[in-house]
Amino acid sequence: MSDAASVTVRGDYTQLMKLMRQSGLLERRYGYYFAKMTLTLLAFAAGWVALFLVGDSWWQLLVAGFLGFMFTQVAMIGHDAGHRQIFTSRKPSSVIGLVLGNLFVGLSWGWWIDKHTRHHAHPNQEELDPDISVEVLVFSEEQAHKMRRSWISQFITRYQAILFFPLLLLEGLNLHVSSVEALVKGKVTRAKWLEVVLLSIHLVTVVGTAFLLLSPGKAIAFLAVQQAVFGFYMGCSFAPNHKGMPIFAREEKIDFLRRQVLTSRNIRGGVFADFLLGGLNYQIEHHLFPSMPRCNLKHAQHVVRDFCREHSISYYETSAARSYYEVLQHLHESSRPLRVGQPG
Repeated sequence: MSDAASVTVRGDYTQLMKLMRQSGLLERRYGYYFAKMTLTLLAFAAGWVALFLVGDSWWQLLVAGFLGFMFTQVAMIGHDAGHRQIFTSRKPSSVIGLVLGNLFVGLSWGWWIDKHTRHHAHPNQEELDPDISVEVLVFSEEQAHKMRRSWISQFITRYQAILFFPLLLLEGLNLHVSSVEALVKGKVTRAKWLEVVLLSIHLVTVVGTAFLLLSPGKAIAFLAVQQAVFGFYMGCSFAPNHKGMPIFAREEKIDFLRRQVLTSRNIRGGVFADFLLGGLNYQIEHHLFPSMPRCNLKHAQHVVRDFCREHSISYYETSAARSYYEVLQHLHESSRPLRVGQPG
């Protein structure tokens, strides 16, 4: 790319940002977030009240499912705080993040902020985006070729498309374990001991309350259902955003605007999708303007979509069902090298 062309490309995002500032869509929406947080936390509290009212009964599994759902809704507000969508300054954003993340949901705020910031800087870029690092799943045939792991891990990865949704049932537990691991290994430095205390209070409260109110069998079932719903809902909310979209090699150079748009997928669905996916259904707009309040993303979409059309940039939007099909198809293709010589 010539120097002149490079300057023009960089100027595209500057132009789009100017349009957003003029529209006022980057301004904070304190009234919206006050109402959103109030209603969400009231519903969250209602779930805990129901736990005490229902008592030692198998009906508690319904309460567990509801709390799993609410854990994700609370985590989504924590996500907004992490991007300073609620407040522009770091301190109040961190307070909200620590309370909602560590205390209410049981996730390390510092660990998540570091991981998510790196993801936003390099979405779908190999070796730089932690969300496509090789752990259990692989996201390209190149990653599959490089695998050198136990036969159990290889088996899971070989059939990852089939096992994807069942694996999401364990994602909540994985997030908790990763949070504890990050704190134990010293990966979190800012407010580390405060995080440890808040995370410990969460663990003792959730597990202790379950075993205090329920018989051991019901308590274990309650915790299993709550964590399964939490993990499944979290996974289903984040999976459509980038999985199955173009992946760039570490050394590939691409400007910010195109990197964010080409690697992201929007989900149609109106108000229902807005609520269930916490604004993540406007993934393109969110990645272009991470600090934009959630409720403004749908208004920004019209501007961004038209801008991309005018500049011949592929803007992809589809249904939730289609997005999950594309995710599974991509996972199946990525693990192909591990199935060489085997059926399927």
